[in-house]
Amino acid sequence: MIMSLTQIIGSLELGLIYGIVALAVYMSFRILDFPDMTVDGSLPLGASICAALMVHGMDPWTAVLLAFFGGCLAGLVTGILNVRFKILGLLSGILTMTALYSVNLRIMGRPNIALMAENSVFDAVKPWALLMVLVGLIWILLYSFFMTDLGLGIRAIGINPRVSRAYGVSVSRMTLLTLSFSNGLVALAGALLCQMQGFADVNMGLGTIVIGLASVILGEAILPSRSLLWRFFACILGSLLYRIVIALALNAGDFGLKSSDLNLVTAAIVALTMIASRRKS
Repeated sequence: MIMSLTQIIGSLELGLIYGIVALAVYMSFRILDFPDMTVDGSLPLGASICAALMVHGMDPWTAVLLAFFGGCLAGLVTGILNVRFKILGLLSGILTMTALYSVNLRIMGRPNIALMAENSVFDAVKPWALLMVLVGLIWILLYSFFMTDLGLGIRAIGINPRVSRAYGVSVSRMTLLTLSFSNGLVALAGALLCQMQGFADVNMGLGTIVIGLASVILGEAILPSRSLLWRFFACILGSLLYRIVIALALNAGDFGLKSSDLNLVTAAIVALTMIASRRKS
């Protein structure tokens, strides 16, 4: 049951990467009130773009940046399907996510790419240190953005799109912008994840949306706050706690859990947290 220091650090590193995913999920689900399933495809998209570029000699930081823009494009497709063609938001995300599986295979040319022989952004510094700086920077930048007029407009359409439209806020543009940026962040997380793990795989995004939601729900349960700054921080905290709980559960031999039980444990954590929060209310 007791975790080693290496396991703890590894869990925290994964928690920080998926903290970026949690922030992106919070943007779409909580702020925009849009059930975006695209993230299950945009995380491996970021990993695929990053890995494919790195094996062709591109600088790892440039590969991460281009992966971010690739994710933005995926989110934009989902937004266009919803805004322009009036396809239900949930279905729009599912359609894009499904299409991205084939796109990711096209980008990599095969189901997975090994990066063990390639340089990464983590070569010069400990992964946890670099990730703390990156996640902290994203946290502050997101909060600063949502305090601007543009960010307040996005928050307004999530609360009441009809009233926002009456006040001159373009609901369509705000939706496209938010979905693009949130999926860009998820793809960025995928690019960092593939470099830290040393490989990119077409199936590595399976369950990403559930992990993101689990982190958000856990964070809200631990740190309930009306301040947007602390709500964003709660997403990161929830992601860290989620990874620790998962590691503890899989490390507990008495329960007979294996790595293949990850989705089962995740579903149980989300269900128990939601049940507990409803009983409190």
